[in-house]
Amino acid sequence: MLPEKVQRVLEAHNLKAIEFEEGSTPTSVLAARKLGVAVGNIAKSLLFLGKDGRYRLLVCPGDRKVSNAKLKAALGVKSRMASAEETLGATGFKPGGVCPFGVEGIEILLDGSLADYGTLYPAAGTDSSGVPLDFETLKRITGGRVCDCTQAPGEPAE
Repeated sequence: MLPEKVQRVLEAHNLKAIEFEEGSTPTSVLAARKLGVAVGNIAKSLLFLGKDGRYRLLVCPGDRKVSNAKLKAALGVKSRMASAEETLGATGFKPGGVCPFGVEGIEILLDGSLADYGTLYPAAGTDSSGVPLDFETLKRITGGRVCDCTQAPGEPAE
């Protein structure tokens, strides 16, 4: 069952979520397997807490790792990954089901590498859902700021 705030956004933008059995897609790898797509097509949403006390949500391809140096450069402040409790409290979503739309008062960043994929699948507020859409639609709905905050698979760590 999708959260009502997500359902309203989907309806307003004529989008439909794909839903699976509860708990079946909490990771990018499992979601990709379930949807039959590459892991990079999964748009994972990661919440970070900055040293300034502000939360930011980074949406990036499921096959990429966050670069701490690039994230700090994009935000202008050192940040750490939010805990599960912080994520639920700030977004209303549990990790594995964080949806990039339906969150309020949190800056959203979209890693530019998302544009390399045709169809993206962000979670729809549960760990058993995905919303097929393209990068431009994701950008329009979230109002997210495009940045470079990740490193490609196989790229050496910083």
